[in-house]
Amino acid sequence: MADAPGKPSHSHLPVAVEFAQRRAESIQNRVADAITRFAGSMAFVYLHIVLFGVWMLVVEKSPWPTLTLVVSLEAIFLSTFVMIAQNRSAAFDDAKSEREFREQETELHTNTEITQEIQRLTQELHRRLIEQGGQPEQGGQPEQGGQPDQGTENEKLPRLDSNQQPSG
Repeated sequence: MADAPGKPSHSHLPVAVEFAQRRAESIQNRVADAITRFAGSMAFVYLHIVLFGVWMLVVEKSPWPTLTLVVSLEAIFLSTFVMIAQNRSAAFDDAKSEREFREQETELHTNTEITQEIQRLTQELHRRLIEQGGQPEQGGQPEQGGQPDQGTENEKLPRLDSNQQPSG
């Protein structure tokens, strides 16, 4: 399963490996993949240029009714292989999406459990601090040594209203 140039390769993804293994189990899938790979290559284009040129110059004269029939039949089959390739791509995308969904659900479940455990531990820590006689401050931090906060020198000064002037 070769990727187009400029397109990211999915061959390293576990879902891609699993998907390729399942496709390789069927001879029909392997044949369809080989035809699709060849039909999507420049070798296919060059081969047709040569074959059509030889046919038009050597095998049949204008208006080339047999060549028209062959090309029409080839177009029918190639369009079928294009549809097969699109179905394969859609099935791969579905499998990849399903796997990503399961992984995200697992991560969500794990994160929820971790968050609940953090909450439980925080509540237990708070309960133990209360039992020890420490009162948590508004910021959630217990006071050091259980002593009331003395404050800074600026906090001890009286506050002025916005219309009061400091006394000098």
